[in-house]
Amino acid sequence: MFTQQFFVEGLGCASYLIGCEAKGVAAVIDPDRHVQKYLDTARSRGLKITHIIETHLHADHVSGNTDLAARTGAEIYLHEASNAEFPHRSLHHEDVIELGNIRLKAIHTPGHTPESITLLVSDTTRAEEPWLALTGDTLFVGDIGRPDLVGVEAARGLASSMYDSLFTKILPLNDSLLIYPGHGAGSLCGKSIGAMRATTLGFERRYNPALSPRERGEFIDFAVSGLPEQPGNHKRIKAMNRKGPKPLGNVTEKPLSIQDAIPYFQRGAGLLDTRSKDAYIRAHIPGSVHLEADEQLSNRIGFVFPPDVPVVLLLEHPADYERVVYSLARVGYDNVVGYLAEGLDVWERMGLPLTAGDIKDVEPVELYQIMQNCAGNDCPVIVDVREPWEYRQGHVPGAMLIPLGELSLRWNELNPERPVAVICASGNRSQSAAALLGQKGFKTVYNISGGVGAWMYSGLALER
Repeated sequence: MFTQQFFVEGLGCASYLIGCEAKGVAAVIDPDRHVQKYLDTARSRGLKITHIIETHLHADHVSGNTDLAARTGAEIYLHEASNAEFPHRSLHHEDVIELGNIRLKAIHTPGHTPESITLLVSDTTRAEEPWLALTGDTLFVGDIGRPDLVGVEAARGLASSMYDSLFTKILPLNDSLLIYPGHGAGSLCGKSIGAMRATTLGFERRYNPALSPRERGEFIDFAVSGLPEQPGNHKRIKAMNRKGPKPLGNVTEKPLSIQDAIPYFQRGAGLLDTRSKDAYIRAHIPGSVHLEADEQLSNRIGFVFPPDVPVVLLLEHPADYERVVYSLARVGYDNVVGYLAEGLDVWERMGLPLTAGDIKDVEPVELYQIMQNCAGNDCPVIVDVREPWEYRQGHVPGAMLIPLGELSLRWNELNPERPVAVICASGNRSQSAAALLGQKGFKTVYNISGGVGAWMYSGLALER
């Protein structure tokens, strides 16, 4: 049996290729949109991809299932409760897929979503007993799947289903069972997923706080409390996955001259500037959105950029194009029309406007001193972009709560002429919030470095 995990940093997504080398067949589980890596790996091992299996319909990233199916002819499998609208085969509880000498048994484990499954994988040349489990978003390293992405109103019911899935279907299995989850650290599909990318059932039984013995009601309360912000654009992503994503095809560079790009801007296209922060501060195009082309781009774009708007990229290097396009496509931003092939020096020579400056990173003590020495509308409004449960645990005195996921709809509650300071737990979410406010024309935006943690460690007071 050949097994390989593929991991997307930032999003924390894990997908898998499972193959029987004796028979030359393979399955891909939970593929992301960069499908060429599965094709290359299968080819290198002499395998033909014949099955594509989804553990559930994802809310944090768009699947590559239809693209991979178009390229290989493989069939897509989902649980019958998925209500998927594209061609697929339905799986039922305890259905078995024979993959040469490998057996994959689908166990219905609802909780994260109604259709979630766990795949028990056996290498029948060695034993009938399952060797590993592909748990999707049911069981993670040190965590379990959150139950609220289908809808907050359904969270408690799904948490009750998760209780049954874990305690009656998964935990009775052997401690030696290898656990390969659908997500690792960085994902928003759990509360605090561990950094290790695989584990054993025995280790999780002993050390995973979600698996501590609890009555059903206590477990439900645990599962629905303390959840992080929902992934940006998650409802649209879920809808795309249910309908069937349009195959992305091969990504090829699309350089645009400034003359070619201007008509796109005139028709409403947005400019996403992915250069370094230093480069952006020196000069940038007014109205552009700045998000660096780092591992967090996929997580941040959904909070600050409309998903249906055509996108023109401004890159640090043209070689970044493919990586950035996949980062956007993984979260449903498919309409990248190209990248500016000419620099800002050409833009300026054409008489087009440039501006400088940026969101100002500010240390907590520095902002505190600003607050002590300002008056009236010169004082920054502090906006806390964490979730309500985080806010209740302690926040900067007088801070206004606008969770990051709501900021794109509520930014007009703020005065663009007045300084705004944004804060989150550590500085990541506030950077996305600051980018959105900068794009909306706010004159002075502070990003509080290190977030509430740094504020507290600086000896500054919090209120509850």
